[in-house]
Amino acid sequence: MTRGNDLSSGRLILIALILALGAFWVGARYGPRQANHVEARHIGENASASTQAASALQHSDHLTEDESINVRIYRQASPAVANILTKATEYDFFMDPVPVEGAGSGFVIDPRGYILTNYHVVAGAQSIEVILGDKTRSPAKFIGADQRNDVALIKIDPKGKQLATLTLGDSSTLQVGQKVLAIGDPFGFQSTLTTGVVSALGRTVQTSETTFIDDAIQTDASINRGNSGGPLIDTHGEVIGINSAIYTPSGTTAGIGFAIPINTAKLIATDLMTEGKVRRAYLGVQTIPVAGWLSEALDLPVQEGLLVELTTKGSPAAAAGIHGGDKVAQAGMRRILIGGDVIVGMDGQKVSNQFDINVILNRKRPGDTVTITLYRGAKKLDIPVKLGERDGN
Repeated sequence: MTRGNDLSSGRLILIALILALGAFWVGARYGPRQANHVEARHIGENASASTQAASALQHSDHLTEDESINVRIYRQASPAVANILTKATEYDFFMDPVPVEGAGSGFVIDPRGYILTNYHVVAGAQSIEVILGDKTRSPAKFIGADQRNDVALIKIDPKGKQLATLTLGDSSTLQVGQKVLAIGDPFGFQSTLTTGVVSALGRTVQTSETTFIDDAIQTDASINRGNSGGPLIDTHGEVIGINSAIYTPSGTTAGIGFAIPINTAKLIATDLMTEGKVRRAYLGVQTIPVAGWLSEALDLPVQEGLLVELTTKGSPAAAAGIHGGDKVAQAGMRRILIGGDVIVGMDGQKVSNQFDINVILNRKRPGDTVTITLYRGAKKLDIPVKLGERDGN
């Protein structure tokens, strides 16, 4: 998966909840549960396990190689895939409390009961319940999350039970065309399997003004509401992504789904399990984009970039000598500080807005050094900056 390309190449911008593109999270947001789904889920569940096993053995010789892979992966993985049910309280127009419920998916990654899912599946939940593949139900505790990357970690108490877990793979080795399988709980139908291929790699999919999927895995495996947080699995049975969003101009699946690379989720899960927080790289600048008329009005040497208004006191940017503005000017309806440096690149990648910087910093860790390319007046400079650590999300 390439990281060194210009940020603009291969970028697909999807703004969640901005209807121009019709993108939405695939995890069902809080809302009424539908009884017909619950009834449908129980159809055929009365067959005994022994009868099903015998039937499977009888017909296994008639499976194609591809079908055998599907069956094997499903049997291995489905016991560790979780249906996540949440409850919360919202308030109507008259400020009366309204109980609401939501649902999504997740998967067990550690025998101690740690489960990975999407942040938006559990955001705001007052209670969380997990149903595993064997239909056992357990209350879950929210451990922590990285809101920017939409990854959350919750935990159940195994109570001495040996939990099935999924092995986390290496998403950096994926190739376009590779077969993948998704398991989740779309519309409340637990442990549903869909298959497809890796359709594209290296996408940066913006899901809101502050969140995005960096290096997103695009797949045509059918993903629907309720699949959020479920695993995307390769043919070795290893998780290579967390199913998170779909592109849907019609409101139904359009064969374009996106998963968070498991390498990103592994770093987040490790931070949360070992330190109780996500370690996020921090630069410490307040900027405004200078494209268009502002560049001309300020007589800047570039047409695109980020004008540094302020550097936070004691921040890595301030320690590296990056300059903020020293004069006040009126720009439309707001006052801005001018006279500061204009950032045009970071580690050789072009930056023209704060989103560009956020994407690059998302790939860094506290203590890493980045090279900031900027203009100070008409002079172009490359300044090394040792990144700090941001508190919170």
